[in-house]
Amino acid sequence: MKKIRIGVIGAGWWATSAHLPAIQSHPQAELVAVQSRERAKAERIASDFGAKHAATSVEELLALAEVDAVIIASTPNVHFAQAKAALHSGRHVLLEKPMTFTAAEARELVDLAAAKKLHLVMSCPWHFTRHGIEAQRLIHSGALGEIKMISVLMTNPIDKLLRGTNTSPTHGRDNVYVEPGLGSYSDPAIAGGGQIYCQVSHAAAYLTFLTGLRPAEVFARFDDDGAPNDIYNALTITLENGALVSLASTGATPLAERNYEVRIFGRQAILQLELWCGTMTMIDFANQRTEFEPLAKEEIYPGQSPALNFIELILGQAANGSPGDLGLASMEIIEAACASAQSGRNEKIRAIRLKSENH
Repeated sequence: MKKIRIGVIGAGWWATSAHLPAIQSHPQAELVAVQSRERAKAERIASDFGAKHAATSVEELLALAEVDAVIIASTPNVHFAQAKAALHSGRHVLLEKPMTFTAAEARELVDLAAAKKLHLVMSCPWHFTRHGIEAQRLIHSGALGEIKMISVLMTNPIDKLLRGTNTSPTHGRDNVYVEPGLGSYSDPAIAGGGQIYCQVSHAAAYLTFLTGLRPAEVFARFDDDGAPNDIYNALTITLENGALVSLASTGATPLAERNYEVRIFGRQAILQLELWCGTMTMIDFANQRTEFEPLAKEEIYPGQSPALNFIELILGQAANGSPGDLGLASMEIIEAACASAQSGRNEKIRAIRLKSENH
């Protein structure tokens, strides 16, 4: 039985929480190597997760001829260089969000993967939920009619990580194999920014995932609340078809309160998703209401799904559920939002093509 042999670059908190267990669980995957900058840490992770090799550099891992594909779960500041090196070496790549620091870097990776006929997958678990896949199908089938407006509220209580006052992503729970490095979230030189890079990267990619539409214009305001990074974000986005998007996001919420509300308004129906609650409802303009089966708790944020999809994609058993183009669309929004927050102006990415212009 053919097995996909995988090396993991940046074997830290999220890799050991999601990606490595996913590889272990798949009968046609083999964890060949893990990379961490500290030799002792790399060797401990390799031993605990059954990898043959422990590496301290990307070059060392990529020199292993038996590695077919790599998962990059390092800090955002090195995503571009590491993914570029892996693609140049002929390896398929699963890349954590945020994809890069700039849209130009993201575009270069997408183009490089295409030129080399390699798979590039973005690690966005919400692209793999039953509701997300069904919402995408409904929108693309025309069930909602032309999309005119989208409203998003996304919160996740991680402001202490963004402020650098707490390194634990699990808020002190004791089931973490390894904690993130100090500064991984709070140092702008490492993380790129705060909420906009860490969390809005999810929501921004989700817009294009659902609709297939790319961003055209972005107007944004940030509030850092005295932190080294942005803590509150408010974005107005115009998609390429002229649809209006309101996206609000913050990490400053109580530990017990998370919101990820997505409201999609079409000419024929509206779709309401509560991603943290696992619910979805469609209401058409004849007042017909469709309640979709709620997601089970373990389905709400399927952290292992990107790696599992990556393996099955390489094996030819599945389509790419979260292609690099979605990471590029996300980076276009993030980059334009950062520029707008600084300039106070509306930032244009591409022309708006109204439906009437296409006929």
